Parts: sequence; structure tokens; C-alpha cells
Amino acid sequence: MKIAILGTRGIPNYYGGFEQITESLSSRFVKARHEVVVYNVDEHPYPTIEWKGVRIKSVFCKESKLRVLGTFIYDYLCLQDAMREGYDIILEMGYVPSAFFFNLRKKTKSKIITNMDGLEWKRRKWNLLLRRFAKYCEANAVRLSDALISDNIGIRDHILKEYRKDSFYIGYGAEPFESPSEEVLEKYHLKKYEYYLLIARLEPENNIEMILSAHILSKDEAPVMVVGNHTTSYGKYILRKYKRDQKIRFLGGIYNYKRLSSLRFFCKLYFHGHSVGGTNPSLLEAMASNAYIAAHDNPFNKSVLEKDAFYFRDEGDIVQIIDSYENKSRSNFTTRNKEKIKYIHDLDLVSQKYLEVFEKVLDT
Repeated sequence: MKIAILGTRGIPNYYGGFEQITESLSSRFVKARHEVVVYNVDEHPYPTIEWKGVRIKSVFCKESKLRVLGTFIYDYLCLQDAMREGYDIILEMGYVPSAFFFNLRKKTKSKIITNMDGLEWKRRKWNLLLRRFAKYCEANAVRLSDALISDNIGIRDHILKEYRKDSFYIGYGAEPFESPSEEVLEKYHLKKYEYYLLIARLEPENNIEMILSAHILSKDEAPVMVVGNHTTSYGKYILRKYKRDQKIRFLGGIYNYKRLSSLRFFCKLYFHGHSVGGTNPSLLEAMASNAYIAAHDNPFNKSVLEKDAFYFRDEGDIVQIIDSYENKSRSNFTTRNKEKIKYIHDLDLVSQKYLEVFEKVLDT
């Protein structure tokens, strides 16, 4: 098959979850002898036109200057080019704003398959107009895609209830991490199990403020390490608000997998505040890294972690989790979560399920 993957900032991953799963899927599609193209933003730091056998197409975006407008232009140009090239499959990772342009599909015989991501229209960083636009894009993706992929049972249930349309459930995957390095701790002047960890895009719906404010209110003096790009407008706000507090340290964005996984492996507790997405790749990576997890209480996180995590809804819950911290569940939680990675979220299995969907769609 000739497969194009659109909707991300590109590979290799310097950005986030969608880019990480695109890395994993595209390289495995190539190993299965398919022809794969991934579309990258023009400001992506990777300068080469090929990565692990995957062809890279750089497309105008200039997001740093044009912001949201740049994203609109980028998604339109990517889709227009992919349809002109006549791929068998166009895999859209997410639907905002790409689904706004799905009427272009009249110009192509390519099959469009959309990974429906999360409930984008619930993102608090967007104003009412943008949230309504995101809802429109969701409906357009459901109506005009040849098939839908839900990365979480909660997302599949939402689409079924809201639009009476079924989707293929395929969760994300992660690789079990077995080689933690204590040298990473030395780099950041940390000690095993004497720090908390928060890794996320610094956005309101990831409950960054809730977690950090609760940590300040708690009695524990162990620092919380915040990993995430703080050069965005919201990131700058978070940095200004908390940078003087002794219990909080900002490490910026870290994209080295072994370094991140070592930090997860040795943390006292890993906070996962994501609330509107489906299955977050960062959560699976935490599970794969033996992290002891406290997660925001919502159907998406619970469908992945089940009973093997602590859950919180507000600051009070987080303060209670920290102040009543106990280690007795660590072994059971981490062991069962790694089994989920091995048997449910195996990357080779995830890749194979995507290819099976592609073949079904092409056969119809």
C-alpha cells in the first residue's frame, strides 16, 4: 500500500504524543514493505527527506509566526498534496482543522481514515468560537472519513452515542523500558524515589495548575519536576506563577526517550493530568517505565489504567494522595501496568491492527 500520514508536526518526534505514535507506526509500516510518507512542518528541526525508510515531505506552516493560521494553511496544503499524489490510504492523525477541508476528497480516490484523537472541543485553551469550530470538524470527520479509528473505548463510545457511527478501536502502544540510568538522576541532582514527576504539554486541560498548586499545599517537601515546553503562552504563564517556589522545578521539553523513561522509573509518583484526550501515549510510556501513577479521574484514563493507579478530581484529592503517600501498592500497580503494555499495547500489534483496517477499507 501507499500510505500518507498527515496531521502531525512530523517525525522524528520533537513535539508530543501524535508524533511519537507516528514514528512508531510509520517505521513498522515500512518494515511490512509498504510505501510510507509522513508530512512535516517546514520548521521541523530534522533536515533530511527520509527517516528509517519513511519519506518526509516538508510543507509550509510557519506556525511560530502565523500561529493558528499557519496550522490551517499547513493542514490544507498537506491534504491537497496527498490527494494529488493518489495514495491508497491517507491517515489523518486528528481532525482539527484538517476535517474542515475533507470536502476536497471529491478530487481523489484515496481512502481517508481519521484517528479521532480526543474531545478537542472541550479544550479550555480555546475560546467559544474555536470550540464550536472543533465540534464542527469532529462531525465533518465522522461524516466524510472512509473509516474512523478511536484510540480509547471512551472515544469510541462517544462517537457511537453522538453520531451513531462505529469506529475501529485501536489503542496506542509503547515499548517496555528495562534499562533505567541513575546517571540521569545525577544530571538533575535527584535521588531515587525522592521527587514527583509531571510530563505534559503545558495546557489547561492537562490540569497543570491543579497539580502544582496541590503539591505546594501538601506537607511533602520532595520537589515536583515539570517536563514540558514552557515557551508557549500558557507555558510562560505557568512558569511565571510557580518558578519561585522551591518545591517546583521546570526542566523544559525533554525528547530523549531513555532520559524521560529513567525519570519516570525512579520518581516517587508520576502525575498524569490529561482530561480530554483519548489514550495518551505519554501515559502508556509511563506505564512501560514502571512509574507509580496518579491520574486524573476520567473514563479515558480509567479505561487504560483500570484499578492500577491513584485517581484525583481536584486539588484536595491530590493533597490527600501526597500526604497519605504509601508505597505498598507500587509493585502490584507497576507489574500489572507493564503486563497491559506487553499484551494490549504492544507496538507491533498496534501497527498490525492499523494495517488490517487499511486493507478492510480498500476492499470495500
